[in-house]
Amino acid sequence: MHRRQTKVKVGAKIGFIAALVGTAILGLSVPAGQAQDVTLDMAARYILETVKAFRTAYVINIVERVKESGVQSKEEWIKDAHAIPLPAQFVKAAGADISSFEIGLIGLTPVYKSNLPKTQAETDALTQLATDRQLSVLTFADGKQFKGVSADIAIVQSCVDCHNNHPNSPWRNFKKGDLMGAIVVRLNRPVK
Repeated sequence: MHRRQTKVKVGAKIGFIAALVGTAILGLSVPAGQAQDVTLDMAARYILETVKAFRTAYVINIVERVKESGVQSKEEWIKDAHAIPLPAQFVKAAGADISSFEIGLIGLTPVYKSNLPKTQAETDALTQLATDRQLSVLTFADGKQFKGVSADIAIVQSCVDCHNNHPNSPWRNFKKGDLMGAIVVRLNRPVK
């Protein structure tokens, strides 16, 4: 194993352990009923930050760079040996392999209806992210789940072009830097 890979793995483990210790300490100073949501809040934020970092790295370091060699990100990438998944497909594919919680993408004007918010609370959170651009992450209890949403910004022109030109897109006026929706994490709340 390369030294850099070892450092990254060790750093990730240390960060995870620190988060767990911090959660335990916070849990001691919070009433029992609220401690669960404090722990879920920290978990949701940690997961969202990790997913967002991987997605950003995928977009900037892979999708944008492979264009130079003729490889493109395409919706039907599986049928084309010279294509890779769209960033949204990358996130959804990773989320599909997780069984303990849900990761996905939601938007108020998604290309696919399956990416609409599942609850009114998710719609409200998206509306709040769109209204207050200073917010980047929101977490909240929503029935039997605790959820977090992280602003999904069009970080490169290809994100804008894909959404604006897709035949299913209900909104075709995106610009680079616009909020396109959110990455969502849905954690099941333990039964009391």
